[in-house]
Amino acid sequence: MTPQSSSNAGGNGSGIPKREIWLGRILSTLAALFLAVDGAMKLVQPPVVVQATLQLGYAESAILGIGVTLLVCTLLYVVPRTSNLGAVLLTGYLGGAVASNVRSAMPTFNVVFPFILAGFIWGGLWLRHLRVRNLLRP
Repeated sequence: MTPQSSSNAGGNGSGIPKREIWLGRILSTLAALFLAVDGAMKLVQPPVVVQATLQLGYAESAILGIGVTLLVCTLLYVVPRTSNLGAVLLTGYLGGAVASNVRSAMPTFNVVFPFILAGFIWGGLWLRHLRVRNLLRP
């Protein structure tokens, strides 16, 4: 067992102030909700999703697999015990989104948005979990 910080700034036993824990929860929830809706839309496959996927150079038959992969990674992220694994897998997924958008010469927002989402994912974990702070500490 790894010892935690001895200070109890937030009254939660982790030494992380409550304000930071709540901000982390908000960031993580926003990211998870967006990713869950995105994954669900890939399962439903409305015309706008099919058109966007084709525009990125993927076959329509790939949409279901991409959606299932996204939903599984998001589920791993929202389960506290596997949140770190989920964050790593979602980082890979979002890196693929950046690469696809760059390759297809999409507008700047389409390229930058996955970076922002990854920032929400890792920022949410960093704010909520002392072990992530220790992992990312120089």
